[in-house]
Amino acid sequence: MGVVDEFMAFLNKHKVIGLAVAFIIGVAAGKLVTSLVNDIIMPIISLLIPGGDWRTFAIQIGGTADAPKNLLIGDFAGALVDFLIIAIVVFIIVKFVVKEEAAK
Repeated sequence: MGVVDEFMAFLNKHKVIGLAVAFIIGVAAGKLVTSLVNDIIMPIISLLIPGGDWRTFAIQIGGTADAPKNLLIGDFAGALVDFLIIAIVVFIIVKFVVKEEAAK
């Protein structure tokens, strides 16, 4: 068996092509969710929070006036919301797939 045949057998055995496709779709879905959060959900939330743009909220913990050290609380909160939305969507998809497989 040649190197090309071995490589193709490896790809088929370990489902590498499917994994690559899933990874690419996952990256695209992540960008879509980030856009949903940044462009639709957060502007609505910003209306409810006094002061507006909460993603820029930071607590200074040291450093100098020229180079302050900050805890970027707002940025972290935005990333947390992104993660929660992605986790909920993945959960729903997995539940749907498992339900379909159980029905077979």
